[in-house]
Amino acid sequence: MRIKLLIILVILVAAGYLAWHFSPMGKPEANRYRTVPVERGDIVKTVSANGTLNPVVLAMVGTQVSGVIIKLKADFNQKVEKGQVLAELDPSIIKAQLQQSMANLENFKAALQLAENNERRTRALIERHYASQFDLDQTIQNVSAAKAQVAVGEALVNRDRTNLGYTVITSPVSGVVVSRNIDVGQTVAASFQTPTLFTIAQDLKQMQIYTTVAEADVGGIRVGQPVHFTVDAFPDRVFNGSVKQIRLDAKSLQNVVTYNVVIDVENPDGILLPSMTAFVGIVVEERHNILKVPLAALRFKPEETGKPDGKPEGAAKSPGKTLFRLVDGKPVALTIQTGISDGKSIEISSEGLKEGDPIVLEEMSPKKEDKSKQSASSFKLKAF
Repeated sequence: MRIKLLIILVILVAAGYLAWHFSPMGKPEANRYRTVPVERGDIVKTVSANGTLNPVVLAMVGTQVSGVIIKLKADFNQKVEKGQVLAELDPSIIKAQLQQSMANLENFKAALQLAENNERRTRALIERHYASQFDLDQTIQNVSAAKAQVAVGEALVNRDRTNLGYTVITSPVSGVVVSRNIDVGQTVAASFQTPTLFTIAQDLKQMQIYTTVAEADVGGIRVGQPVHFTVDAFPDRVFNGSVKQIRLDAKSLQNVVTYNVVIDVENPDGILLPSMTAFVGIVVEERHNILKVPLAALRFKPEETGKPDGKPEGAAKSPGKTLFRLVDGKPVALTIQTGISDGKSIEISSEGLKEGDPIVLEEMSPKKEDKSKQSASSFKLKAF
C-alpha cells in the first residue's frame, strides 16, 4: 500500500513540474521574445537595375555602292587599324562607268574647243562687218553651254572615281571586329539602305552600361556616383564603375516612366564582353559608424504596448517610428528617428539608445505554449 502511494506521489510531482515548466509562468519572460542587439556600423543605400555592357564606340561599317564581295581581309575578333582594308567589291561595273564618263568629258571638251573657235571667227567677221551682233551673241552662248557641259563631265568622272574607291572597304577606327555579316561571293545592295558589313568596337578596355532607372529612384542619382555590378559569367566577382550620364529622354511603358543611365566601366583585363547583362547597384547614399537594426524590428507590435520612451532628436522633426526595447523581460516602446536603409538594416537614432541594447524582433508563438500546457494537464489527469 505504501509503495502504491509512493508511486502516485512521484507521478503527481512529475506532472506538476511539467505543468509549471511549460506554462507562461514557469517560462522566463525574456525567453518569450526574440531580440537582436543594436549594432554600430555602416549602411550603403543603392538603387538596383539591370543593364547591358556595350563598347564606348561601336562603328557600323557599311558600303555606299552595290556589288559582289570578291575579297575578305578581316574576320571575327580580329584587331584592325584605322584605314586597314576589310573587304573588296567587284569594281568591273564602276570601272566601266568611269571610262564612259571620261569619254563623255573628252567629247564635251572638244565641243568647247569648237565653240571657242567659232567665237573667235565671229568676232573677226564683226570687225569686217560680215556678221551681225546676233551671230556673236549666239557663239558666246555656245561657249558658255560647252563650258557647263565640261563641268558636268568632270563631276561625273569625280563621282565614278569616288565610287571606285568605295569598292575597297576600310576600317574607320582602330579596334576589334565584333561581327561580320558578309562572305565572299555575296552581293550587297546599297540602293535604299546602307547594309552593315562589319561591326567594330573601338576599345574594349573602356566600356559602358546602358541601364534604365524608374522615376522614383532617379532623383537620388548623380553623375560621378560609384557603381557596383556583377555579371552571370563571373557571379563571384564584383566590378566597379561610375555614373557618366543621366539622359533626359524618358521612356513611358504601361504608365511606368524610366530614364536611361549610362555607366562608365574599366575593363583592363578584357573579360567583360559586349552585350553581357549587368546587375547594377548604384550607390546613392552612405552612412558610416551609425546605429542600425534590422528592418524586421520596425514591424513588431506586441499585444500590449506601453507609452513610448525617448525623444526624437530635434523638436522640428517628425514623430518618428517605434521600436520595442526589452527591459526586465518586457518590451518597452521607444520612439526613434530613422535614416537610410539598405533593404536589410535601417539607420536609427534616439536619446537613451545605445549600442548593444536588445531590440525585440518577434514574440514566440503562444500556440506552442498552450499545446504544451494542455499536454501537461492531460498527463496530470491521466495520472489521477
